[in-house]
Amino acid sequence: MLSRADNEFLTQSGKGTPMGELLRRFWMPALLSAELPERDGPPKKIKIMGENLLAFRDSNGKVGIVEPHCPHRGANLYYGRNEECGLRCAYHGWKFDVDGNCVDLPTSPPESSYKDTIKLLAYPTREWADMIWVYMGPKEHVPELPQLEVGLVPASSRYVTKKWQDCNWVQSVEGAIDTSHFSFLHMTLAKDAAAARVAMAKAAIADQGKPDDRIRWVQNDPRPKFTVLGHDAGLVIGGARKTDGSDLYWRIAQFLMPNHAFTPTAFPGEINYGQAWVPVDDVSCWIYTYSWHPDRPFTNAERTKFDGGFNVHAEVDEAYVPLRNLRNDYLIDRAQQKTQTFTGIVGVSEQDAAIQDSQGPIQDRTTEHLGPTDLGIVEFRKLVMGAARALAKGETPRAAKAANRYAVRSGGWVTASDRDLAAVMVERFGHPHGYIGNNYGLGQ
Repeated sequence: MLSRADNEFLTQSGKGTPMGELLRRFWMPALLSAELPERDGPPKKIKIMGENLLAFRDSNGKVGIVEPHCPHRGANLYYGRNEECGLRCAYHGWKFDVDGNCVDLPTSPPESSYKDTIKLLAYPTREWADMIWVYMGPKEHVPELPQLEVGLVPASSRYVTKKWQDCNWVQSVEGAIDTSHFSFLHMTLAKDAAAARVAMAKAAIADQGKPDDRIRWVQNDPRPKFTVLGHDAGLVIGGARKTDGSDLYWRIAQFLMPNHAFTPTAFPGEINYGQAWVPVDDVSCWIYTYSWHPDRPFTNAERTKFDGGFNVHAEVDEAYVPLRNLRNDYLIDRAQQKTQTFTGIVGVSEQDAAIQDSQGPIQDRTTEHLGPTDLGIVEFRKLVMGAARALAKGETPRAAKAANRYAVRSGGWVTASDRDLAAVMVERFGHPHGYIGNNYGLGQ
C-alpha cells in the first residue's frame, strides 16, 4: 500500500505537480487526426492534464494547440474564425497562427510593431500514427516522438480509436499491466471446449487465432509467476502459467514511459494491441487504443469489428463516450453473469472500465493489500515515481532520450519451463526486451 502523500504524488497530473511535470516531458496524444478533418474548420475544445486548450487545423493542414483566451481582453478564441493560416478573435480581430504568433492586429496602426510583442501560448504538435500529439513541457527539452510500431507500419496496417474513462489515469494503466486478472474478469463460465469457443466469440474475449488452449491455461492457473525487466523505454512484464504438460505459457506485456502499455496476447501472425492514457484531469482520462499488424493490412471485416468494440477497442458514441459506461452500470446483465461470463458485461474494454471506475475517481491505495501477482504494479509505481522525483532534482527522464527504444513488441509464447524471461524474449522476439527497431531501420 502507499501512504496518502505518495498516492497523491502518483495520481496528480496538474501543472507544477511532480507527476504532471514528468508527463509534460513526453509527447501526449491530444486528438485523433479524424477529429480535425478539414483545413480552416472549426476549432475544437480539449483539456489535457487540467489545462483547457483549443486545437485547430490551418489552411496548410498544420495543427495548432493553443491557450483558448485572446491576450487582448480574454475573449475565447473558440468563437473566432479559422481563416488564412490563423485563428482570428471574434471580438477585435486579433489573429494568431499555430505557433501562437500574432500575425494581424487590425486595432493598431499599420506601422506599429506592437503585434510582434504579442504571443499566444502554443504547444508544439506533431501528426503521426493517425493521432495528433502535443508536447507541453519546456521547449528547450522537446524530445523525439516515441517510435511505437503502430506509427512505423503503413496506415493500412493500423487502426486507432479513443474512449473516455471516468477515473484517474493511473488506476487504468495499472489495470492494463495487471495481466493476472484475465483468469477472472474476461473469462467465460463454459467448461467444455465447444461451449467456450461459442461464449468467447460472443463476448469478444481477447486472444486471437486458436484460443482454446490459451484460454484454458489462463482459466486453470490464476497464479501466474511474474518477472519484470527494465529497459530504456520502460518495463517488460512477463507472467508464466502452467500448460497441459511441462511447458509454460508466457503472457508478456510492455509498459512504456510514461503512459503506454501493450497487451500480452499476440502470437506470431496475430494482431497487436496497445493503449495510451492521457489525463483530462485527476478524475478522468482519454484512452487511445491502437491495433496494428506488422505483416499485412487490416481487412474491411477486421476494421468493422474494431468499430463495433472488439477487444480493447470500446463501442463509443459520437463524443467517444462508451455506450456501456459508469452512468448506466455498463449495461450489466445479471442473468448472463450467472450462466455465461464472469461479469455479465459485454466487451473486454468495458469489463476493464467497470472495475477500474469502481475503484473510485482516484483509488485509495492506503487501504490496498498487494500480493505476488502485483509485481508489475509495484515496479510500475517505482519507475514513474522515481522518474518524477529525479526530474524534480534536475534529471531528464531516461526514456525521453530514447525515442527509438519504444519500437518493442509484447505477446504470448509457449516454451520450456527452464527458460527465464530474458531467454523467452529472445526466443519469441529475437531480443531480451522485445526490441524490433532494426526491422524499421532504427538501429540495434
